[in-house]
Amino acid sequence: MSMEFIEALSEIEREKGIAKDVLIEAIEAALISSYKRNFNTAQNVRVDINRTTGLIKVYARKTIVEEVLDPRLEISLEAARAINPHYQLDDIAEIEVTPRDFGRIAAQTAKQVVTQRIREAERGLIYHAFVDKEQDIVTGIIQRMDLRNLYVDLGKVEAALPLTELMPTDKFKQGDRVKSFITKVENTSKGPQIILSRTHPGLLKRLFELEVPEIFDGTVEIRSVAREAGFRSKIAVYSRNEEVDPVGSCVGQRGTRVQSIVTELKGEKIDIVRWSEAIDEYVANALSPSKVLEVIVFEAEKMARVIVPDYQLSLAIGIKGQNARLAAKLTGWKIDIKSETQAEQEYGRPKSTGATMHQDSVSID
Repeated sequence: MSMEFIEALSEIEREKGIAKDVLIEAIEAALISSYKRNFNTAQNVRVDINRTTGLIKVYARKTIVEEVLDPRLEISLEAARAINPHYQLDDIAEIEVTPRDFGRIAAQTAKQVVTQRIREAERGLIYHAFVDKEQDIVTGIIQRMDLRNLYVDLGKVEAALPLTELMPTDKFKQGDRVKSFITKVENTSKGPQIILSRTHPGLLKRLFELEVPEIFDGTVEIRSVAREAGFRSKIAVYSRNEEVDPVGSCVGQRGTRVQSIVTELKGEKIDIVRWSEAIDEYVANALSPSKVLEVIVFEAEKMARVIVPDYQLSLAIGIKGQNARLAAKLTGWKIDIKSETQAEQEYGRPKSTGATMHQDSVSID
């Protein structure tokens, strides 16, 4: 070790942000193990590196006793006072035992420790950079794939996009750019582990936040999202400003805003509905694009009975129940849908004269 090495540690401290003293303490600890391994000793030793010159010394630490039973760990009072006359019984005496060729071992060990600490520091920086992006969108390039994951290059780190988190309509190959949602960031022994998703409802929410300025600045708020990735989604929006139409803001002029999101999601259909504090109105909006005649609310059961025109029943329920299922997810209420004829037969409700309940929503295919 030399002054040049100490200067190199100072340079690492400036460039990588790793304190020089932390590096030196780590090297000293590693050198203790190296000394014991290379010189086959069980002695209790201490390694000291001079912070200015880089000079390394190894000291055997022995307890001062009246009668020495284990000379590797103990020393007599007489022998200790020959080193330092101030030593007393039960003190720890330090005796220099630095081997002649220890410098070579020290240099090799120091290089390994510094390299490891730099790697750990860089991993830490990457982790802290991405842990702040958890629940956010990132764009990367697909590098490779196996039976379980696509591996996406995010610049400083490779993230895993599980095949189970791909939409049914996703078809990617090596070199493709992909926009994904970060669901988890963990700091593991192998470095930061980042898990991505293309099916998470948060992806849809963040796409709207990026695409719609009124959502980004807080004027329009996304109250709820329900998604069956790759097929259909519903999003409930609310405006803090009465003069701003939340649905129109999300759609954009001639549908440009929402259409860019639909394109990113490979044609996923999106229903944008107005959130309402009145649950009957909210449920009616959530069942877009079907028309609703009446919503009867059962507060105790948190259930809403919805009556629709006979010709709208299949549209309200949706293919394989999808529209009703998404509406229930969006509102958090159970929804029981009946046609006018069914309502008349089961509950004696008279058929409507043609008026429908007001709804405020837009469906984008």
